[in-house]
Amino acid sequence: MFNMCIFIISLENQMLKDPAKKYHLQLRPNNAIIRIEQNYSCQRKWYSLEEDTIFMHKRKTGSFIILFLIVLLSGHSYAERHAIEDKGVIVRFDDSFQTSAIEVLKLYPGIRQELIRDLGWGTDSRPEIILVKDRAGFKAVAGSDLVTALAIPQDNLIMMDATKMNVYPFTLRVTLKHEMCHLALHHHIAHEKLPRWFDEGICQWVSGGLAEIMADGNRSVLREAFLSNSLISIDQLTDNFPSDGRAMILAYEESKSIVEYTEREFGVSGVRRILEHMSSGDNLEDSVQKSLSISLYELKKRWKSSLADKTLWVSFIGDNLYEILFLFAAVITVYGFIVVLKKRREYKDNDENDNDIE
Repeated sequence: MFNMCIFIISLENQMLKDPAKKYHLQLRPNNAIIRIEQNYSCQRKWYSLEEDTIFMHKRKTGSFIILFLIVLLSGHSYAERHAIEDKGVIVRFDDSFQTSAIEVLKLYPGIRQELIRDLGWGTDSRPEIILVKDRAGFKAVAGSDLVTALAIPQDNLIMMDATKMNVYPFTLRVTLKHEMCHLALHHHIAHEKLPRWFDEGICQWVSGGLAEIMADGNRSVLREAFLSNSLISIDQLTDNFPSDGRAMILAYEESKSIVEYTEREFGVSGVRRILEHMSSGDNLEDSVQKSLSISLYELKKRWKSSLADKTLWVSFIGDNLYEILFLFAAVITVYGFIVVLKKRREYKDNDENDNDIE
């Protein structure tokens, strides 16, 4: 028998069933990820391990969990990771990401002040940020290769796929701000009153429109979905987002779009008033009514109508300019070929007519 540290990450998803039941966890040796047959929430604890299975009792909470295991198998455990900290934040990392960890430590105070300015309030909590080295392991936890970071408000924790943080300029900063926004929102607003789409929309709004997913910045799934009449109903994004790649991106884009529409029509103050009412205990529907003097249903309706703006077509053409030019060139080429054939046939007919006259 040997000890293992089970690091438990809670993600809100669905209500629990059968709280007295046990669930079975299966380890994959030499990998930090486990498969769970039934998923429920519990606190961080130490357990002993015999063979390759462990049984735990569920706790009766309103959460669905993902378990991220740091297992003591080869003399390397979670506790042996490096850590740097100050009075505001703790950053844990592997050797190869020390530079990124130092940057996170430097960025944190400034981003925290920006969130106080953008949201109207901040938090005095001291979060823990983990820079994950194992890309495959992070993907298994996140459930998608598109996801680059996760915020777990219950544990005041942020996990970031460190291998993707320097793919584009400023990726680390905007991703960190996005995840810190999630922690701040859940610190001030009860989880059950914070729809997923509004949560993600606000955090994209404050981080400059960028989400915690890697998407093709040259295309807009939202525009394509609108033009093909395949938008996802906002009501379907209250609790969860789709796990499919394109549908997931569309969910993020719709969430961002409706918050940005709210800002355009009602100003930054309108968005902040909604947040203030929600932090006081109101749900989103009541907060929108009190802040904007329209119903949430009407806000969604107006947002959807705004997508029909002519600029949408202009933007769509811009996004697909190369494809359109290629198609146009192909059409011109075919047309030119037909014209040449037609003229040749006319010349041939004219020559035959001249010969007949002679």
